[in-house]
Amino acid sequence: MSIVTRREQMQSFGHENQPAVAKISGLAVDFPARALPRTANTAIVYCEGNFGAIDGKTANGLVRHSEKYEILSVIDSEKAGLDAGIVLEDTPNGIPIYRDLAEALAFAKNLPEYFIFGMAPSSGMLSTHERGLVIEAMSHGMNIVNGLHEFLNDDPVFAAASLANNVTIVDIRKPRDKKDLRMFSGKIAEVTCPRIAVLGTDCAIGKRTTATILTRALNEIGVKAVMIGTGQTGLIQGARYGIALDAVPSQFCSGELEATIVEAFENESPDIIIVEGQGALSHPAFSTSSFILRGTCPDGVVLQHAPGRKNRCDFDQMPMPTPAKEINLIETFSDTKVIGLTINHENMAESDVSSAITGYEKELGIPVTDALTRSTDHLVEMVLVSFPQLRKKSAGIIN
Repeated sequence: MSIVTRREQMQSFGHENQPAVAKISGLAVDFPARALPRTANTAIVYCEGNFGAIDGKTANGLVRHSEKYEILSVIDSEKAGLDAGIVLEDTPNGIPIYRDLAEALAFAKNLPEYFIFGMAPSSGMLSTHERGLVIEAMSHGMNIVNGLHEFLNDDPVFAAASLANNVTIVDIRKPRDKKDLRMFSGKIAEVTCPRIAVLGTDCAIGKRTTATILTRALNEIGVKAVMIGTGQTGLIQGARYGIALDAVPSQFCSGELEATIVEAFENESPDIIIVEGQGALSHPAFSTSSFILRGTCPDGVVLQHAPGRKNRCDFDQMPMPTPAKEINLIETFSDTKVIGLTINHENMAESDVSSAITGYEKELGIPVTDALTRSTDHLVEMVLVSFPQLRKKSAGIIN
């Protein structure tokens, strides 16, 4: 990864002649405070100390792909001065990383409309410092996008700040009223197109990223694919269909997912539906994978695995399962078939990825690829081999 100094980065964005010290909301900073007009659908993403790491998966996902928001910058003092694309993919994307909110606002041409909390801590709650920062963002006139389990609209302090500053708070994970939640009905049988669930051997392992890339790649070859989001990041990114499954009471999880899939099928008439996975079926800390398998009744599963990850995320005493064991568990638990394996290349060199692909294909007898470092043709072919009827939809691009 190439390192870029903050001065070099600011020069590249045309800010080398900014004046020195000023104050923003009472904080001494190196850049001038400005009254800015607010620009629609633009956002700053907060990811202090976690951008590019596992707990920064919401920010990571938004920088890689967002249909709903234009991401202007990321806040992470540990990586300030770098380009966000360099951190994630070693390829610049023009999204700068700043040290704090004051600096991000100082370099914004217009006031971003949204402040997005871009981390997914295991607690699902804001720290005392983070609460103050969100209030500060609201004081500047920014709306808040919150993907945590803590619903800020229900907090009197945040509700008062929202009213006082004439801004809104979007609690992404907040489910519909209990009286409106739906139970499993069996209508999933009326969905006649293939349904693929992208599951994994651990949490925060790249299931959403792979599902997003697969959906886009299929659409690009003329196969109409619709993705169903099941977590907060996918919904923030702009998934048209989805629910934050881990915030729904367990009695309604499979029914809510089933109803969402049926709605997408009836409204979009897709050729295939891709469902984002959550957690891992074998992971004792999560049960969402079981609900996804039940609510989706998938015709196929793509399994995501990180060969370079020794232990489960947040559970150092818990070794990672092998793909073979996870596949056996999935196919025993549900009437489905794992049609392919995708690699998360964290902690792996390029040669390690190639060796893993070759080794797992030989061991498991299914296609294996890395959705981020290999051609998407491999990912698409994984689906077309299992569902050959879709080749007729591919506009002759893949034969």
